[in-house]
Order: sequence, then structure tokens, then C-alpha cells
Amino acid sequence: MDATILEKKQQYNFELQGHRGARGLSPENTMQAFEKALNLGVNTIELDVVISKDNKVVVSHEPWLNDEITLDAKGKRITKKDAAAFNMYKNKYQEIKKYDVGSLGNSKFPEQEKVAAYKPLLSEVIAFAETKNTEILYNIEIKSTPTDEKNGFQPAVAEFSDLVIAQLKKAKLPVERIVIQSFDPRILEYIHKTYPEFILAFLTYQNDFKTNMKMLSFVPEIYSPYFVLLNKEEVSSIQKNDMRVIPWTVNKKEDMINLLNMGVDGLITDYPNIAIPLRK
Repeated sequence: MDATILEKKQQYNFELQGHRGARGLSPENTMQAFEKALNLGVNTIELDVVISKDNKVVVSHEPWLNDEITLDAKGKRITKKDAAAFNMYKNKYQEIKKYDVGSLGNSKFPEQEKVAAYKPLLSEVIAFAETKNTEILYNIEIKSTPTDEKNGFQPAVAEFSDLVIAQLKKAKLPVERIVIQSFDPRILEYIHKTYPEFILAFLTYQNDFKTNMKMLSFVPEIYSPYFVLLNKEEVSSIQKNDMRVIPWTVNKKEDMINLLNMGVDGLITDYPNIAIPLRK
């Protein structure tokens, strides 16, 4: 009984983001995952975007296929070689949509439901989410790297950014409900200069705050590091720069509580169901 009472007291104010929808429970970056996240009651759906040959903004973590989770149009598992060779930027969306990225499940996420699913368009995700929750927030990661650009897996930074922004403007979403995030400082610099009205988040996976911020010429609104890089002093230092701290990808309850006690502003998680009871 005492444990139950203590449990109920551990509640915090924070922004809850469903990573790739709710990857721990449904196939990542699919309509099913976004529906799951919305039904659970997240504040924000987090997703990744790439570009197809016909300049469609496709929701996908990589600009190629993941052989561990993908079946072809005939229901056959694709090989590692074929998956890596499939360049979305060299294929029209109609071709990309034929692949099933849900039926196999994901061995890294044993609770994930196995269901036929495809890679949707950003426009489709927004249209659906708006029917479920007209206050939902969007955290959209532009999956850009100098290597992928050099190897022809994505358009140049300006074109990539312009295509994503054009789609968001077409959706007529209030700008305050959108965050654009990236690991690529070039993306953040371009959007900051060209579309200053958009809220930006700097994704990082190594080093400390001071070191990483030297990569940017401005201070974005949000700093999103890999969660293990944070401690209470680091969180405080970031917030003193008028930035919100929203770490990724926090999947264990004890880690969530630890970070919330440090004072982070939000959590990005594959398991929003674990985080929901911690929220006020």
C-alpha cells in the first residue's frame, strides 16, 4: 500500500513525445504507431522524414530499407544487400509504399505488434493526427548527413529543407505546434536563416553542451541530447541559455524518473505507455 502511495506522488510536468510514433508498441514511423501514440495521449508525435525521387516527403528513419523489418510486395523478406541498395531518393513514392515494414515486427522491441504497414507521407500523418487531436504537437526530424548527400541518398540541404517546410505550410499547421530537429547543423542553420519563424531542436549524440553548441552560429529553442549525456548541472546549464532540454530515447521508467528529477522539459520515448503515469 505504501509503495502504491509513493508511486502516485512521482508525477511531473513534462512534454511527452512518442518516438517514431510509439516504436516499442507498433511498427516505427507507420500510421499504426502514430495512432497508438495519439490514443495513449502523448503531447507530441516524433517522426523522421526523407525525400523520394518524385520529391515526396516520406516518413522514414533511413533513406534506404531496413532488412530486419521489411518484406517486399510479394511478402518475401528482403536481403541486407538489397535493403542497403534501395535508395528512396532514386525511387518514386509509389514504389516505396509497396514495402511492408510492420508484419515482421522488430526483435529489438518484443512488445511491438506485428501488422502489415507501409511508410506513409508526412502529409498523410498530419491529416490523420489532426482528426484525432487538433492540439497535437509535431517534432519532425530531417534525416540529413553530408555523407548521404554526397552518396546521392538525399537532396542538398536547401532543397531538402524547402520541401519539408513547403509541406508543413501546405498543411496549414500553426507554426507554434511544429518543431524541426536535426543532427545536421547545416539544416538548422539554413532553416534558422530562411524560415526564422520555425522552432528548432539540435539533436546530439556525443560530447557536452558547450562543445556541441560551437557547431551552431545561433541558439535554438531546444537541445535534444542522447539521454545518458545529461546530469543535473548540464540540464541547468542548458536551461540558463533559454533552451528546453528534451533528451532521446528514454525507455526505462527509472531513467525517466532520474531525468525528470534533473529537471528536463520533456522526454522522447519508444514507450509512451510507461511515461504516461509519470505525467501530471
